[in-house]
Amino acid sequence: MDELLKQKLIENGADVEGTLHRFMGNEALFLKFLLKFKDDMNYRGLLESLDQENYGEAFKYAHTLKGVSANLGLDPISRPASALTELLRGKEESEVDREQVTTQRAALEEAYTLFVELIG
Repeated sequence: MDELLKQKLIENGADVEGTLHRFMGNEALFLKFLLKFKDDMNYRGLLESLDQENYGEAFKYAHTLKGVSANLGLDPISRPASALTELLRGKEESEVDREQVTTQRAALEEAYTLFVELIG
């Protein structure tokens, strides 16, 4: 892994050291999974589901995105994905706090855009 990328990830809140520990120090494998993250469809699926107010599907996408991003140490993405997961867990459409969903979606979009740009 390029040292500049590693530094930029750390500066923007990624847990690079913890993730490398999980990857048994294999930076090439970590980078491989980071590059695959850009193509993960859960982010797009989450946004589409939220746009359609399909909160059951949005929950599934948010939950998966939370796990994937947490495993890669992308904490600024996993935190709002986790918040969205909890906001949507087991909720009927009328029970969803749309204001909080909008707030967490904005945080997720900002973090996701930043990290996808960093990863390249």
